[in-house]
Amino acid sequence: MPNCFSALFSWSARRWVVAAIAAVATYLVVGLPTAVIENPVFGRSVEVTPWSVPVLVITSVLSGLLVASYFRNDVITPEEKSIKIGGIGAVLSYLAVGCPVCNKLVLIALGSTGAIKYFAPVQPFLAWLGVLLLAFAVQQRLAKESSCQIRFPKELNQDKSSEMESR
Repeated sequence: MPNCFSALFSWSARRWVVAAIAAVATYLVVGLPTAVIENPVFGRSVEVTPWSVPVLVITSVLSGLLVASYFRNDVITPEEKSIKIGGIGAVLSYLAVGCPVCNKLVLIALGSTGAIKYFAPVQPFLAWLGVLLLAFAVQQRLAKESSCQIRFPKELNQDKSSEMESR
């Protein structure tokens, strides 16, 4: 199995810019409404857990890498399920770092006491599952970029195109 991180060394500057922008956007989109990043618009009834900030940072970095892997580099990689797996991972991380009693779906399903008693203890597991799914999705994307790349000389590609046009 090729080292999936070796594909990162072949990334263009454009891809790195996209990765940085996507990582910052993820950090803000997840951090602001969950009030992990303090702001005047959103608040929390329960304090931010010590593991919420590291999970938010890891989720942001992995999401940035995953999004950037879908932007064209020298090699075009086909679409697959990685974006769905990564999306599920990001949603799980969002649920994990959010305030358990501020989540309307959890409140409707469990009530405020149930949110604290049953949902809050599960949040660290949601965080790790979300991070693992994101890491798996990124690993799959990067491994496919660095495996079995065959580059044909331009002359051979032109010969094939002219042959296809003559048919």
